[in-house]
Amino acid sequence: MFRPLSLYVGLRYTAAKRRNHFISFISLTSMIGLMLGVAVLIIVLSVMNGFDRELKQRILGMVPHAVIEGADHIGDWQDVVRRVEEHPRVLAAAPFIQGQGMVTGGGDVRGVLLNGVLPEQERDVSIIENHMIEGSLGDLKSGEFGIIVGRIMAASLRLQPGDKVTVVLPEASVTPAGVLPRLKRFTVKGIFSVGAELDGNYTLIHMDDAAKLMRTGGKAQGVRLLVDDLFAAPRVAEQAARGLGGRYFISDWTRTHGNLFQAIRMEKTMIGLLLMFIVAVAAFNIVSTLVMVVTDKTADIAILRTMGATPGRIMRIFIIQGGVIGIFGTLVGTALGVFGALNISGFISWLEGALGHQFLSADVYFISYLPSQLQWQDVFIISGAGLAMSLLATIYPAWRASRVDPAEALRYE
Repeated sequence: MFRPLSLYVGLRYTAAKRRNHFISFISLTSMIGLMLGVAVLIIVLSVMNGFDRELKQRILGMVPHAVIEGADHIGDWQDVVRRVEEHPRVLAAAPFIQGQGMVTGGGDVRGVLLNGVLPEQERDVSIIENHMIEGSLGDLKSGEFGIIVGRIMAASLRLQPGDKVTVVLPEASVTPAGVLPRLKRFTVKGIFSVGAELDGNYTLIHMDDAAKLMRTGGKAQGVRLLVDDLFAAPRVAEQAARGLGGRYFISDWTRTHGNLFQAIRMEKTMIGLLLMFIVAVAAFNIVSTLVMVVTDKTADIAILRTMGATPGRIMRIFIIQGGVIGIFGTLVGTALGVFGALNISGFISWLEGALGHQFLSADVYFISYLPSQLQWQDVFIISGAGLAMSLLATIYPAWRASRVDPAEALRYE
């Protein structure tokens, strides 16, 4: 059977048990290091992709892509919504009234962001309806002063649907009894959970109730926009507002959560580069392995040269030997990385349950669990980089082997 000499000898050198066990140990550690580096890089980048996805789907699914507010409150908000939705890139628009305050209940107090919305229109611009765990957005009725709170807030204040809470605004009202804070009793109508920081400070009330509480005279504070492309939100909002005429102020998600999004992107890039250096170190350990193999096999190389092997063929032998180490380490590392990326979220959840400790608290982080999203583009780039660095690391030792002088090597044999 025909066997190319370079391939046959290279595979024999890779599989053979060497007399020098130290060389075998270095070869094994190079393979394991490359394998772990590739696996960890795939897992970490998948986790960063998961954070990026959760930011887009959850945080930016709850907060508006863009907001158009008037110099004063908007009285004819129906006309503004109609004209804004005429823009081809605006998918939906909804009015709102927003304010800050405190909620007291269960003997505790918590600062909140009050959002007065129209339930039938809020569904079009927010994902809140898909994350209700008790009640529904439609339970908010005008004049009933109902409120929907997040899971973390409900747990903190020990609230259930039907419970009463007091909403306190940071504005004072002058009464015959003196200056008193403005407050109103609300009934909990529902609880939502998006697994993010919004579960602790985001509340929803009916816009008519918000108008009475904040004394806007039935006017809306502004209009929320849902656009077809998240990254085009600033430009689309500006174009939509320009068509309205008058004085309007524009805000978008890049001002409220843009820093967080950019931080995740930057961390992904920096962590990817740092872990790629680990892969590079593991790959270039192949250099030391092959240099020692060449030194150990100098006599064999000389004999092959005297039998007619060309320098190019000798060079291919050691490229194949180092390439086998790199290919095996990269492929096994890729398989482990893909498996780990697909199961890391479930494993962390199981570990949190087993230890009784939550690693990611929504009070500190913007989500309360470890997300993961495997992107095959990242897998191919990491695997390709690992293979390329492994093969690159074989060139110098293989060149050294091809330069062995047979007469000099066999002089003392």
